[in-house]
Amino acid sequence: MKKTIKISGRSSKEEIENRQRLLELLKNTPIPDNEILNNMGVYLTRNAVSRILFMHEIYRKILDVSGMIAEFGVRWGQNLSLFESFRALYEPYNYNRKIIGFDTFEGFLSVDLEKDKGFSKAGDYSVTEGYEKYLMQIMDYHERDNPISHIKKYELIKGDAPTELKKYLSENPETIFALIYLDMDVYRPTKDCLEAISGHITKGSVIVFDELNFHLFPGETLALKEVWGLDKYRIYRSAHSPLAGYIVIE
Repeated sequence: MKKTIKISGRSSKEEIENRQRLLELLKNTPIPDNEILNNMGVYLTRNAVSRILFMHEIYRKILDVSGMIAEFGVRWGQNLSLFESFRALYEPYNYNRKIIGFDTFEGFLSVDLEKDKGFSKAGDYSVTEGYEKYLMQIMDYHERDNPISHIKKYELIKGDAPTELKKYLSENPETIFALIYLDMDVYRPTKDCLEAISGHITKGSVIVFDELNFHLFPGETLALKEVWGLDKYRIYRSAHSPLAGYIVIE
């Protein structure tokens, strides 16, 4: 039996039960194996579709911006996989659009009891043991399925994101970020990463915060207030995501 990982959610009991029924239908699908991958839309929930539309929306905003994509807080890697597919669709020969993901793959290393209000604790939002190796196989598939497959255009970096980011930028000082996706939820790593990327973004760069103005995870917003302030940039929202907000550097 697979390990159950508890996460914070706002679903009603009825919604949870409905999703469980859908999961059982998926597990017992009568769709033949050779057709399942092309028919996953049968099982996508409203929330999942909204997520995909949001990722698509922000990706399109960087099509004419030079630079790479970085996600901080990868977890299962859905966003990274979507970014791989969008790159193949919109800019298949842009081998300079590298996609890189930073994650502990062990959940939160620590939390700030004052800034994060005690809603989170160390170890929350972990993944199954060794998952990063599995995710690399998924990303390798997307590389092989897309043009210029002989050039590796993604990287997964395991460890404390701020520490690994500083190391990466020291070794790759030419780095420009076109898209930054911050999904670490808590204050300290978000703040440290915001400080580290400041010299590596350009006009047109998009900075996304996955939980903004959200009382259950206040750390991201507090980090933004302290590093950049709220009066210097317009914070956009999307119809596809109630919590995420993003800044376009102008």
